[in-house]
Amino acid sequence: MKVAVVRFPGSNCDADAWHAARDAGHAVTYVWHRSTDLEDADVVVLPGGFSYGDYLRAGAIARFSPVMKAVAAHADAGRPVLGICNGFQILCEAGLLPGALARNAGLSFVCRWVTIRVEATDTPFTASYLAGDRIRSPVAHGEGRFVTDEATLDRLERERRVVFRYVGDNPNGALRDIAGITNEGRNVVGLMPHPERAVHALLGSTDGAAVFALTAGAERRIA
Repeated sequence: MKVAVVRFPGSNCDADAWHAARDAGHAVTYVWHRSTDLEDADVVVLPGGFSYGDYLRAGAIARFSPVMKAVAAHADAGRPVLGICNGFQILCEAGLLPGALARNAGLSFVCRWVTIRVEATDTPFTASYLAGDRIRSPVAHGEGRFVTDEATLDRLERERRVVFRYVGDNPNGALRDIAGITNEGRNVVGLMPHPERAVHALLGSTDGAAVFALTAGAERRIA
């Protein structure tokens, strides 16, 4: 597949996402945030970082970047979009995912390894896992606490749209331990942990590699 990694001013995990997708066997290209052309990409990845320095709040300015119109059209067409950390924040700010990512409960930046559980496997980014699989990957964020109203939380749970959930250590106070969610069409996924930093044993874990497999029949890559 052809994967487009969108670069915003302040992105700092774009190269990590590029390598993770390439190592999964895909053709990968970078797309600058001012572009309105996704270059016929099959999959779009919004990487982690601090777009526009997180001014106002994380993702609030990046949502107005010209490329986001193309990303929204891509999502509306049912094509896969993945938002990691800052990318998740941008997807929420743009209305492509519900809820918001607020300041961490401890009001401090967290950077450590966590364990998340795969709750749903019927998305392009979780199809190579089994429900209940546990992924060890790092988090690195100051605004990662997923929040929304109770009615929306109940709907996400009822529709099985909570894709990843923290196990044991909730690093930011996210409601109901939510680490990642999907949209109604199940083609847009956002998560706060960084699977692209958990794709090689040298990095400390290979559990995140299957996120980038992107095919329902792909061989499982988690032990």
